[in-house]
Amino acid sequence: MRRPSLSSISPRWLAVLTAGVLAAGVSTQAMAEGSIRIAQQFGIGYLILDVVQDQKLIEKYGKQAGLDIKVEWTSLSGATGMNEALLAGALDVVSAGAPPALVLWDRTRGRQNVKAIASLGSMPNYLLSNNPNVKSIKDFSDKDRIAVPAAGVGFQSRTLQIETAKVFGKEDFKRFDNISVSLSHPDATAALIASGSEINAHFSSPPFQYQALENKNVHKVISSYDIMGGPATFNVLYTTQKFHDDNPKTYRAFYQALVEAAEFVRNNKAKAADTFIRVQKSKLAPEFVRKIVEDPEIRFTVSPERTFVYAEKLHELGVLKNRASSWKDYFFEEAYAQPGS
Repeated sequence: MRRPSLSSISPRWLAVLTAGVLAAGVSTQAMAEGSIRIAQQFGIGYLILDVVQDQKLIEKYGKQAGLDIKVEWTSLSGATGMNEALLAGALDVVSAGAPPALVLWDRTRGRQNVKAIASLGSMPNYLLSNNPNVKSIKDFSDKDRIAVPAAGVGFQSRTLQIETAKVFGKEDFKRFDNISVSLSHPDATAALIASGSEINAHFSSPPFQYQALENKNVHKVISSYDIMGGPATFNVLYTTQKFHDDNPKTYRAFYQALVEAAEFVRNNKAKAADTFIRVQKSKLAPEFVRKIVEDPEIRFTVSPERTFVYAEKLHELGVLKNRASSWKDYFFEEAYAQPGS
């Protein structure tokens, strides 16, 4: 299966990969069995990966399979950079919201055949605003600016598009793309709290949304759970068919590590919160992080929840050309042992 070359990537995103991936010491050459290069974004949504990294669980399961696995970790913000890095062969496993993963599954069918590995948990994302006149999405105007990690294409933008189609009609689902600004969650949170900038709304995620809501001028407009009809997977991990097939022992060790890490978080929430602070070098107070990890709205699980709702809605909007018949169409078979939706 032919991989796209780095020269096929737009100059803008090649710069992102160079700064984000290569600065972390990640090679763009194909890696053999026994090596895995993983990228994650920022926030409590990646706690399962923090535990995997902190406890060296991939290495643990690799040794049980007679394999000394070399694990390389890096961080990138936004789904676009993640997807370009994966297709360029700069990374083996990337993480982003369910919608970006579905789009890549849709667009690589019959070629790289990208599929999801596992969920990283279900947690609500809040659309926040410091504009007192914005009570619902009907109140946004051209004067507002909504910060999201990847404008138009990321988890938050796609979720907002689904709600926009419900409120304004399918033909107008991109209504708010033109007032959306790509900005990392930490930077968007700072801008929202400080006020005074063009950013007066932020489709946020844990822990940033809770941090912002401590400011009396910030309020919640809507939750992703409201839009999806209940708890839904936030982030997923995904990779190419080639990596999955060429590295069976490494892939299995990674999946086993994820399952153990999810169980650890569920059973040791205080310790898991400490892990997040340590691995992500967070300056948040331990009590604050523990409160978030213990939030009953948040489920740390590798089982996908309501991802098929995204698949159906995005197909209806024409974002996905291919229609999935179930969640198993876009997950690798190792995930079938877990319940899913």
